[in-house]
Amino acid sequence: MNLEARTVSAMIHIYCRAHHGAAKDLCGGCAGLLVYAQERIEKCPFGIDKPVCNQCTVHCYASEKRDQVKTVMRYAGPRMLLRHPILAVRHLIRSRFYSSG
Repeated sequence: MNLEARTVSAMIHIYCRAHHGAAKDLCGGCAGLLVYAQERIEKCPFGIDKPVCNQCTVHCYASEKRDQVKTVMRYAGPRMLLRHPILAVRHLIRSRFYSSG
């Protein structure tokens, strides 16, 4: 699993645990969102040079799923520093790197 997929997975787990009470396994809706997100990441036309999603020029996600992922990321993003600090810092570095050109 690549870095982007691991980051999305961690965020969905944080969100699901807080909003749906999932202690270990994801609820059905969040599990479906995770599968969808991983499929989209796998099929990304940028491959290994993929920018972070919010700075990408190609929108791979259907609008409904994009809104769901945004909701998850808004909640889980700040909490990533406590639960998954390495993934969070790597994501922040990639965000800065791609935004600067």
